[in-house]
Amino acid sequence: MKNSTTLLTRAFWTGVLALQLTAASAQSGLKKADVKNEEAIRPYTVAISNADLKDLRERVLATKWPSKETVADQSQGAQLSKLQDLVQYWGTRYDWRKAEAKLNAYPQFITKIDGVDIHFIHVKSKNKNAMPLILSHGWPGSVFEFMKVIDPLTNPTAYGGKAEDAFDVIIPSLPGFGFSGKPTQAGWDTPHIAKAWGELMNRLGYKHYVAQGGDWGAAIVHFMALQAPTGLQAIHSNLPATLPNEAGMALGTGVIPETFSAKERASFTQLRNAIVSGGFIYKSTMEARPQGVSYGLTDSPAGLAAWLLLHPGFATWAYGNDPKQSLTKDDVLDDISLYWLTNSAASASRIYWESQKINLISAGSMQSDKITIPVAVTTFPEDVYASPESWARKAYKNLIYFNEVDRGGHFAAWEQPQLFTQELRAAFKSLR
Repeated sequence: MKNSTTLLTRAFWTGVLALQLTAASAQSGLKKADVKNEEAIRPYTVAISNADLKDLRERVLATKWPSKETVADQSQGAQLSKLQDLVQYWGTRYDWRKAEAKLNAYPQFITKIDGVDIHFIHVKSKNKNAMPLILSHGWPGSVFEFMKVIDPLTNPTAYGGKAEDAFDVIIPSLPGFGFSGKPTQAGWDTPHIAKAWGELMNRLGYKHYVAQGGDWGAAIVHFMALQAPTGLQAIHSNLPATLPNEAGMALGTGVIPETFSAKERASFTQLRNAIVSGGFIYKSTMEARPQGVSYGLTDSPAGLAAWLLLHPGFATWAYGNDPKQSLTKDDVLDDISLYWLTNSAASASRIYWESQKINLISAGSMQSDKITIPVAVTTFPEDVYASPESWARKAYKNLIYFNEVDRGGHFAAWEQPQLFTQELRAAFKSLR
């Protein structure tokens, strides 16, 4: 009897062990499948529901407005009459489906990197020798910033260029922005995003590529250059980290060092004027309390529009009423609507909290002198910081291209698509 019991006991535990091994094997298989699935690149199509569009329109038309500002300029924020005009257009004449069609006209994909879905547009040129180019936007921008340059970059012969000017174009939405996933844990600062972009280009199979960015996108490509992932040949920035320490220290007092040249003085003055006029107050707020500011932005489309328009990149925008300006009402509402329809006001704001210790134009804090790969810079005169060439050459050891163009501002590709395209062709020409 005792032997029988022992045999039964052994059989029982042998069965349990077998089940455990089977479960472990299955679990291991699931993990492998999960990893493989995360790395999969999945096609994506934008399809906002009619219910969401109806809700947006109803909220827009039901806006409760504050009293009028007490000044004749934008120093207190978006001016009431101008914003009312824009919001009225938004609720009665604007058509999101046209914006959706713009996006869906190009191949879009999603892949998971470090647990977060990354949405991106990927357009390959018909030229087999095209140079792969990843473009990075910032806040309050989106992939819409680059819609007007996709065709000129990928099909140059149709837009005044040569076949050898062709690029393959990759435009990702930053984590927390647009159709990318929203991080559920802290840690997605600009260096982390830079690593993710390197992984994205690796997954796409590119052995060599270049990167471009402005605003937070400039910080992202800057950190890519510092990280030097395999395959990255060069970067181009329209908001370079070139401000020298002596200029940074003088910003507080306003006393311009006597050694500064005329161009250096002009750049310094332009930047300081933007600071002392409150042009970066939105930045301080989101660095400190992005969640706090986001409740109102998530509940009121008009409030969201007013907040996004605080950015100094919109300081001279005439709300689509100046035919000389390239950004129309529809252009800007495409971008604002994207923030609203993807409920990304909070998640996008957090990039400021995540990267609050990063001074993206400071040569010293950004360690610009440690970048060894080629760097190209274009400055646009209406941006808050237009670096002089002398500071760029001092900051970057391997500056292969520098140009000051005669027009355009912070949203370079959006505002001046033809000029922006020409600059990228020229900037990377020596690397082909």
